[in-house]
Amino acid sequence: MPQDAFHIRRLSAELNALLTGGKINRISQVNKDELTFIIYTGKSTVKLILSTNASNARVCLSATEKEPAPIAPNFCMLLRKHLQGAEILSVRQYAFERIIELTLRCTSDFSECERVLHCEIMGKYSNIVLTEKGIVLGALKTTALLDESHRVLLAGARYEYPVPQDKISPFDGAGMRSMEKSFEETHPDGYEDEDFARFIFERVSGLALPTAREIVARAKRVKMPLWAFIGEFCENAPCEPCLKKEKGVPTDFFAFPVQGGEPMPSLCKAEDEFYTRRETKKGFEDEKRKLESAARTLKKKAAKRLQETLERLKEAEKAEENRIKGELLTANLYRIEKGMRSIELENWYAENGGTVKIALDHQLSPSKNAQKYFKAYNKLKRAKEVLVPMREKEEREVEYADSVLAAINAAETGEDLKEIETELIETGLLRAPKARAGGKKKETVVPFREYEHDGMKILLGRNNIQNDRLLRAASPEDIWLHTQKYHSSHAIIITEGRQVSGETLLFAAQLCAYYSDGRDGDKIPVDYCKRKFVKKPSKSKAGFVTYTDYKTILVTPKPQA
Repeated sequence: MPQDAFHIRRLSAELNALLTGGKINRISQVNKDELTFIIYTGKSTVKLILSTNASNARVCLSATEKEPAPIAPNFCMLLRKHLQGAEILSVRQYAFERIIELTLRCTSDFSECERVLHCEIMGKYSNIVLTEKGIVLGALKTTALLDESHRVLLAGARYEYPVPQDKISPFDGAGMRSMEKSFEETHPDGYEDEDFARFIFERVSGLALPTAREIVARAKRVKMPLWAFIGEFCENAPCEPCLKKEKGVPTDFFAFPVQGGEPMPSLCKAEDEFYTRRETKKGFEDEKRKLESAARTLKKKAAKRLQETLERLKEAEKAEENRIKGELLTANLYRIEKGMRSIELENWYAENGGTVKIALDHQLSPSKNAQKYFKAYNKLKRAKEVLVPMREKEEREVEYADSVLAAINAAETGEDLKEIETELIETGLLRAPKARAGGKKKETVVPFREYEHDGMKILLGRNNIQNDRLLRAASPEDIWLHTQKYHSSHAIIITEGRQVSGETLLFAAQLCAYYSDGRDGDKIPVDYCKRKFVKKPSKSKAGFVTYTDYKTILVTPKPQA
């Protein structure tokens, strides 16, 4: 749910209890929208996320590790300058707004002062602003003087809070009473709770629709007029965080119990689990789209080159026709007169005999017309010698692009995409990410997909690079599997000298078919043979192999638990 002022009040109280007295040890920026503070509380080290992302704006503790930006942006450097080593004096909500303020004591060798970090959690208008004595030191999202914004967020300007919404405060008893009376007058025949909740959501500041529904339901249970109940609820209702899930996947979080909600130890924990899942899913989908676009670009270019080569080859097929015409003209020179534009001659090269009409250049002699056809023959013959291997190369390019697309489509987690990205960077389709300042990025080896059946280990590659690595790691007597006529993961059954049962072979073949672009089909042919019969040609593309001495099994694709 969007974070409303009701939830932010409870969240700020939770953070205040935990972080007051803590010291900021490290500050980093993950991307243009998100900052990370590493804070030592005196008992433990925690990570505080400050995000201004339009969909995921929040301030909460997190357990998720994220790679910082390769080069720290300006605002991150500003915070390091002013807040490194600062002590947190308080974390509080400003009024009943979606703003969390961190008050910090900042000390240096020569001075000591208080600074305030204003975290405005307002959807697409979210921002983080650092101030000292009400003067802006810097902001994550600045505004220019020429902007139509009512606020100037530039260093040196006086900090102004966002203009409040034109709604009634839940603590304005008179205003709430008048609003409730107005609603009842417009519904003389009664009303549904949902109608009243929506009315409150649209007219009372700081409340999301789920919170308005909860207020209406509780006021009804305690039999209190809403105008008297709403302020008490917003101020004093206890924080009872819960996380709503569907099929084990977090779908929402609340600061009060809801039907089907799973109680959580803290609101921060509920938020972190919810937003981590959402960001992981979006990040995976975005990365998948990026890689898919690059692979499709590769295929489009390769297919275009292949089509051009096929058209040139089609033209080159006329080489033999030109040779025959040259032979016929040479044999019939005595019948040709200069100035003729064509001649019809008996074609003794044709199986059924007959004649063939040959075009002539009236400006050339009979012998030079024959030589012209021989030259055209030799030119097309040489072209064909070049074009045939070129066609084979371009066909392999298209096949390779299809194999990359198959690996992307079979990907299920961000790990599955890591080496595909590396592969596309090596092909020049993607730019390599900027190296981190201050050292090399730590390389992590993505593991193979691993299964076990009847005491035998079965490994599957996640992409072309892993397929090659898997092949190198396998022993000569291990069993290698791959779908026939489909792009798929390579699979290896680690035999360790043992005989592979039919059940284990079927198990591995079903997995191999599932991680292929024939996943949605039935009776998919899977070839298998000993690893020693699988060869990787020199200088071939990642994932490409040849194999012999194989057998084929028909299976239905099946993901094994």
